[in-house]
Amino acid sequence: MENHLQSGDAQREIARALGVTPGFDAASELEKRIAFLADYLLRTRKAGYVLGVSGGVDSTVAARIAQLAVERVRANGNSATFIAVRLPYGEQRDEHDAAEAMDFIAPDQRMRVDIKPPVDAQRSALEAAGLAYVDKAAEDFSAGNIKARQRMVTQYAIAGALDCLVIGTDQAAEALMGFFTKHGDGAADLVPLQGLTKRRVRALAALLNAPERLVMKVPTADLESLQPLRPDEDAFGVPYSVIDGFLEGEAVSDEHAALLQKQYQATGHKRALPAGPAE
Repeated sequence: MENHLQSGDAQREIARALGVTPGFDAASELEKRIAFLADYLLRTRKAGYVLGVSGGVDSTVAARIAQLAVERVRANGNSATFIAVRLPYGEQRDEHDAAEAMDFIAPDQRMRVDIKPPVDAQRSALEAAGLAYVDKAAEDFSAGNIKARQRMVTQYAIAGALDCLVIGTDQAAEALMGFFTKHGDGAADLVPLQGLTKRRVRALAALLNAPERLVMKVPTADLESLQPLRPDEDAFGVPYSVIDGFLEGEAVSDEHAALLQKQYQATGHKRALPAGPAE
């Protein structure tokens, strides 16, 4: 019984730390997040927002919310713009999904930047410097992180040139798993999906009338060339439904609870500020 209580306490503490609330109302959450983006833009006096759109539900929802927010700012007599950026590595295998997402988002401005040339140049420079990998899988994993970081480099270059802020797509399920690249997709000025589980993101997508195919699309980071479009859940070893249930206070198996707690603890450095000796 004591171990069960300790596990339950850990479950509640993780949910609290990641901002997941016990109750959820899609309409009020949607309004809260649109208002947050609109108010933040006015407070910072920036010109708008930039966000990379992949074709997945997280970036689709975050981008549509951003577009609605800048439209609200403009309706109140202020200037604001939203730039949605496609950042493929060469030709994206699910490009049709990204195109459909862009049409749904209807951003003020669209941009497309191919990250393949700078990513390949970086890999060649590392090879020339004598960097060696354990095997091809390790090299491919490293390349995936370079892709993620190059995408954020590009977004910040655009944001800097246009006096905008960069939006991140991190949500609670990925935050728990540490499923993001440090200083890559984990870097952003603000994260409007913070505190939402995957199914709650999907609920917002449905409320926004996003295409059903995008709402229910199998999530994939698609960073590894050796395993293109690899499902996130395959990398996790646990389905999103279990992660979401854990965060929303549902009972999960002891095995799953232990796995999620271990993963949360192991990836703590990714959610923290850089460590220093004064800590």
